[in-house]
Amino acid sequence: MRSHLLGIIAALLIAAPAFAQKQIITLPGGRGGGMLSAATRVGDLVFVSGQTPSRADSTMDAQTTTELTKIENILKAAGTSMDNVLKCQVFITDAAEFAKMNEAYAKFFPSDKGPPARTTVVVAALVSAGAKVEIECIATMPKP
Repeated sequence: MRSHLLGIIAALLIAAPAFAQKQIITLPGGRGGGMLSAATRVGDLVFVSGQTPSRADSTMDAQTTTELTKIENILKAAGTSMDNVLKCQVFITDAAEFAKMNEAYAKFFPSDKGPPARTTVVVAALVSAGAKVEIECIATMPKP
């Protein structure tokens, strides 16, 4: 237990300089400030905040497509792409719509390209009114 704790402390101390280099990613014309950023970059990792649909999107397919398009644009602004996504976390409000979400998701992460790791969780509700899905992800920067 003690060696595990020491390992965690050592990892944090080694990573500390990278955390000092945190960069806020915003989209051109996007709102800055507030309580969250579109994404943050620390070292070679980009952490994209959970994206929710526009009010016009009412179907699971449309909401998933809109959110992944937003993520694609955020990653582009950060200097990376969907090809470099390592992990996604998906929150859906109805398990019966999982297949519809998965079908739209697969268009952005085809199985022949090695899709990212993913966790999908069914939740009682999301913060945005009418939202059926929220997606966040972690990506890496491309190697030069």
